[in-house]
Amino acid sequence: MRQSKPSERVTIVSVAYNSAAVLDTMLASVPVETPVVIFDNASQDRPQLRDVIAIRGGNTHLVESDENLGFGAGCNGGAARAETEFLLFLNPDTALFPDTLERLIFAADQHPAATAFNPRILDDDGTAILKRRSDLVPRRAWLPRSALTHDTVVPILSGAALFVRRDDFDAVGGFDPRIFLFFEDDDLSVRLSETRGNLMYVHDARVRHVGGASSEWSPKGERLKNWHWGFSQIYTMRKHGLRMGCLRAFLKTGLRALSPVTILSTRRRTKYAARLSGMIRSLRRGGDYNG
Repeated sequence: MRQSKPSERVTIVSVAYNSAAVLDTMLASVPVETPVVIFDNASQDRPQLRDVIAIRGGNTHLVESDENLGFGAGCNGGAARAETEFLLFLNPDTALFPDTLERLIFAADQHPAATAFNPRILDDDGTAILKRRSDLVPRRAWLPRSALTHDTVVPILSGAALFVRRDDFDAVGGFDPRIFLFFEDDDLSVRLSETRGNLMYVHDARVRHVGGASSEWSPKGERLKNWHWGFSQIYTMRKHGLRMGCLRAFLKTGLRALSPVTILSTRRRTKYAARLSGMIRSLRRGGDYNG
C-alpha cells in the first residue's frame, strides 16, 4: 500500500478577488499532488482566473460565488470542499518554498497539542512579516520586537498563511462569516487557542509574499476598506467581551481623525472618517451588517 506524501495531507484554500494576475505564481509553487481549492468572490477577472486554474489542472477546484461574501466566508466555502487532515489558508499573492508543506506537517506531528501554525512569511526583501499583537489578547502576551529564531508558541496568527488541523477548524465553526474583512484571523486565533490548543510559529517553514503592482489610490476604495476595518475592529472586541477596548479604539481613532496631520491630508481624512463610520455602525447595530 502506497504511503501518502506529506504534501497530500493538506489542502490549500485560497480566496480570490480579482487575483488572476498573481494566482499563477502561487499555484506553480504548490506540489502537484496537493489538492487546491480556490474560492472566487465574484471577481471581474473570472475568465482569466479559470484559465490560470486550467493550466495547473490536476486536483484544483474552483468554487464560484455570485457575490462577494468576504474573506472568512470564502475560506469556509473553500474548506468545506477539503477532505485532508490539514488546511493551509494561503493568500493568492504568496508562494511556497519547495519544503514548506513538509516542514509545516513535521511541526504539527512534533507538536500534537498545537492546533494552528504560521510559517515564516518573507517579504520581497527577505524581511519576516510576523503578527506580534492583537487587541483581542492581553498586552502581556504580545511578542517582543526581536526576531524569532525557532519554533515558538505565539498569541495570534496571520491569515495570510494559516495552517490548521481541519478537525480543530471545524470544531470552532471556522471563520466567523459575519466578519467581512479584517480581524477575522484574530478572532479565529483566539477561539482556537482558548478551546483547542496552542498557536505556533514554525521558523523553518517559509512562505514568500509575492505581492503585485500597487493599485491606484481611490477615495471609494479607501472608504470601503477602512469602513470594514472600523466595523470589524469593534465587532470582534464586542464579541470577546472587551467593552473598554471598544471605547479605547474609538477614542484613539477619533483623536487621529482630529489631528492636524489628518486634517491637512485628503487620504488621512478619508481613511479615518470611514473608520469612524464603520465603528459607529458596529456600535449601534451590535455587529449586524444588515441591522
